[in-house]
Amino acid sequence: MGTHFSRSVAEGRAFMQLIDGRSVDSLSGERIDVLSPSDGRVFATIPAANAADVDLAVKAARRAFDEEPWSRMPAVERGRCLTRLFQLVEKNGEELAALESRDTGKPVRQGKADVTATMRYYEFYGGAADKIHGDTIPFLEGYTALTLREPHGVVVGITPWNYPLQILARVVGAALAMGNTLVIKPAEDASLTTLRIAELALEAGIPEGVFNVVTGYGRTAGAALSAHPLVDYVTFTGSPMTGTAIQQAAAVNNRGVTMELGGKSPQIVFADADIEAALPVLVNAIIQNGGQTCSAGSRILIEKPVYEQVAAALAERFSKLVAGPHDADLDIGPLINRAQRDRVAGFVQAAEEAGMPLLARGTVHADAPSGGFYHAPVLFGDVDPDAALAQDEVFGPVLALFPFADEAEAVRLANGTEFGLVAGVWTRDGARQHRVAKRVRAGQVFVNGYGAGGGIELPFGGFKKSGHGREKGFEALFDMSATKTIVFNHG
Repeated sequence: MGTHFSRSVAEGRAFMQLIDGRSVDSLSGERIDVLSPSDGRVFATIPAANAADVDLAVKAARRAFDEEPWSRMPAVERGRCLTRLFQLVEKNGEELAALESRDTGKPVRQGKADVTATMRYYEFYGGAADKIHGDTIPFLEGYTALTLREPHGVVVGITPWNYPLQILARVVGAALAMGNTLVIKPAEDASLTTLRIAELALEAGIPEGVFNVVTGYGRTAGAALSAHPLVDYVTFTGSPMTGTAIQQAAAVNNRGVTMELGGKSPQIVFADADIEAALPVLVNAIIQNGGQTCSAGSRILIEKPVYEQVAAALAERFSKLVAGPHDADLDIGPLINRAQRDRVAGFVQAAEEAGMPLLARGTVHADAPSGGFYHAPVLFGDVDPDAALAQDEVFGPVLALFPFADEAEAVRLANGTEFGLVAGVWTRDGARQHRVAKRVRAGQVFVNGYGAGGGIELPFGGFKKSGHGREKGFEALFDMSATKTIVFNHG
């Protein structure tokens, strides 16, 4: 397998930020090393932006909104720009997939799947840009009242490292379709495809200053963006702790926010479920992207009559899973960095020390580079519902099983965390499907399935600690705009 591992993608490249249509270094000249999760080696660098870089980017976006025609451009023309961006992503798909895979460590096929979903975002919002309409409102005699949907202005997108292409696209597509301008701050661990998409946006005809990218650490660039007085709206995907800090910073200027803050998502398997259909979905929902997915199905709740059967079948599958370098295209790749690998290992160690049954463990391929950030998939059975493994987001390939006695207990367990992002329900009973889907507190509930190939058209967001606001679908266009009411007194 060692012969598969390639170091050619972006090797030795010094990437630049994009501010006001120009590729620029940080004003300080400081840079951040980009490490490959597959071997832990530096293969590129990015600028380390500070508050001064952020100020330049925000002011460029402000000018582009206030003085340039983007927000006043007919919506159909904005949509055509996004459609051209979709076409350029398709044209450059192989390059983007290879770059995404190298930068994040995800297997190549997942990088390609991310490109496919990314294309769909730009295609969807390109077509949706001129489909958002206002209303007329019955009012007093002699008056006509109507509403318009107007852009916020300068929108900041602080995006995570687990799905850089996809999450960028859902922010960019909705924000630009509504006529906003943007400053994006990608995670310092995975900025490369964001920078490339910004270049393609210029090629697609999106004017200079409309789409700006600054790279750097959250504590400097991210904090400065969240608190900048010329920013009108902030959207963030990441941890609840960081989300709280961003909301507090934005609140100083009374700015709105959309927050997607992770999950501890359950899948509920009833005794009458089609077990054979469920098994591959249950496994994939936790190992996709190494478990580093906000909507990962990290808890499986199994009705007691079939608990032993399902647990044994999952254990058999987990024992055969193999982790390895991104371009070996195995079951999972490495985790994003050493700190994340160690964090996941800490959860596993604590569960083992607490005596939780370890039902199966996959393997790391013998030829995987020793410097890579690998963690084999792990399956625990009969987990204590109050344990950290049951309550906290691990963000790694660790699956926990829980037996339940009846529907009421299943719902109680499903709702028994601080999160509420996604859930799955597996049963052939139609009435139960509806009852449980309505009672589970989650922003998305899938019945006899889990996930939907990116689900670009489906509103996405959470309850409770998982955040607020909605991305994807038409709902995102509402979050990326505000309602203006106009009343005419015509006698």
